[in-house]
Amino acid sequence: MQPVNVICIKWGNKYGSDYVNTLYSMVSRNLSRPFRFVCLTDDAEGIREEVEVKPIPEVGFEDFDQRKPWTFGHGWLKLTCFAKPLYDLEGQTLFLDLDIVIVGSLDEFFEPEGEFLVIKEWDKSDATGNTSVFRFNIGAHVDALEHLKNDPVGSRKDVRNEQEFITQFVDRQGKLKYWPAEWCRSFKRHCLRPFPLSFFQQPRIPEGAKVIIFHGRPHPDDAVAGRSGKWYRKVLPTTWIKEYWR
Repeated sequence: MQPVNVICIKWGNKYGSDYVNTLYSMVSRNLSRPFRFVCLTDDAEGIREEVEVKPIPEVGFEDFDQRKPWTFGHGWLKLTCFAKPLYDLEGQTLFLDLDIVIVGSLDEFFEPEGEFLVIKEWDKSDATGNTSVFRFNIGAHVDALEHLKNDPVGSRKDVRNEQEFITQFVDRQGKLKYWPAEWCRSFKRHCLRPFPLSFFQQPRIPEGAKVIIFHGRPHPDDAVAGRSGKWYRKVLPTTWIKEYWR
């Protein structure tokens, strides 16, 4: 069976090496085919030896923004995975955010045909996808980086973040497809019980879910401890997360 790639990215101090290590552990338990697990990062300290650690690619924005590696704000460094070449990587690649919890098989994420598969963003009516989980082929979308480099102001004028930029870009090319809706579910939207049940019942795993997405707060460790991040959102300690997020 042809090996595949699984990529994550860690920069700054929002997430520690423990998030990378836990993600690798979850992938290794839930992906049966051979894979390379690669972390693009600015700090490799503490990352387990099974992970291939590589520097975040410098993709040519240094003249626009003197900070290295370049960033227009939170999340944009994700797009460096579209660099061509991307070290010695090639072929099918699944990008995973660090703050997800894998609760089912990842094998099926490599089965659907398509050039760019992503989560359909739950609160958007346009083509925007949520890039917590997406699949692409190495080198296939370097044109998105070139478009961003050629017009870094204009190309971002109508988008709020990197996921709006890339999913709308590939949609204009007719290359955008979405995962089945039940595969990737939001912890806040689909796991939390509605008020007032949230005060008496812990969040649950939706039927058919394979990956639980933690966007904003709470993070997985917050949910385990029953911290919501918002005064109006009650989150009871979510014990099942400890079974999967390890």
